[in-house]
Amino acid sequence: MGEVGKIAVFVMTFISCNALLDLSGVHQVTGTWMGSTTVPCTYVPSEGFTQQTLSWSMERDSSISTIFRRDDSGDHILLSKFRGRVSIPKHSPGDASLLIENLEMPDSGHYTCQIIWRSTDNSLITREVTTTVKVVKVAATKPIIRAGHLGLTLPAGGSTSLTCEASGSPPISYRWFRATPAGKAVFLSSGAELAWPSLRPSDSGTYFCEAENRAGAGAVQRSDAVQLTVTDLPTTTVALRRNVGTTGGHHPTTGQGGSSDMEHTMTGSPLLYGPAAALGGAALGALLAAGLGCWRRRRKDERLYEVAFRSTADVAPLHAEVEVPVKCLHEEMSSNTEKTTVKDRKSPEYENLMTAMESQYETEGN
Repeated sequence: MGEVGKIAVFVMTFISCNALLDLSGVHQVTGTWMGSTTVPCTYVPSEGFTQQTLSWSMERDSSISTIFRRDDSGDHILLSKFRGRVSIPKHSPGDASLLIENLEMPDSGHYTCQIIWRSTDNSLITREVTTTVKVVKVAATKPIIRAGHLGLTLPAGGSTSLTCEASGSPPISYRWFRATPAGKAVFLSSGAELAWPSLRPSDSGTYFCEAENRAGAGAVQRSDAVQLTVTDLPTTTVALRRNVGTTGGHHPTTGQGGSSDMEHTMTGSPLLYGPAAALGGAALGALLAAGLGCWRRRRKDERLYEVAFRSTADVAPLHAEVEVPVKCLHEEMSSNTEKTTVKDRKSPEYENLMTAMESQYETEGN
């Protein structure tokens, strides 16, 4: 190859490498006060060229100061007001972008990214790109309410939360309110989240939130209202028929025949009324935990009773005459006698319950 050819190859290689090592950036970046922003500075790594130094400088009011420098000895933040607020990717070849956090108004200015490469023949190539950074204060926007993953209709006893979200210059303060039928708003709490660890039907209602920040000069932004619905726990009503017959066999499910004690077998998680309630929550809890009970007693008359099966104890009796048993583990009915035999674990609480109920029925039968 002649001398002219060698020169041409060298020139083409030099032009190609310089094109690959050109820095890419943008003309201007706008950042939100107290927020964060990234000033881009990237290039395509080229074989045979090694990055020697990387630096970022800032020009403001005709004064230029070096903010950051990376070389063989490591990373150095040279301007004290940026310490702890700026960083550059360490393990991303070709990415020298500057991240600025907790932006302050004086951070506005002209930022220059400069990179120096060394080639295999020890020649140096320098490139730089300048970006204008403008820091602005942004008032809080109209907030939106985000419901939990279960939505806005939930059963009693569950847990959920509502989150108020707005954009703008931080810090943003939030307040929660509940609307009343009279059109007034009742203040509930401060903070972005409104939570219920255990929902009750009385929590059903209309809720909204407000957001504001210092950049908004006192302007308050209100969200659209959302409707939270808490459904009560399911209820099953069972009709019981107590009677005494004189002839015939025992039919446990239909109540037909001379010795039948009830129309339906009762299951569920019931409440206790009358003498059973007098045992108190501790005894009731023990009975429910053990699965004991299923109290049955023949009456000298024939009456119809209703039993409400619920998983909560905070309800009113359905009928003044109601006696509600706890769930049976196993039972055996005798068709030829007037007794009901229950094969269960017998606890003191169970015996007290049986005695109390029997006493009341003996009194009513007189």
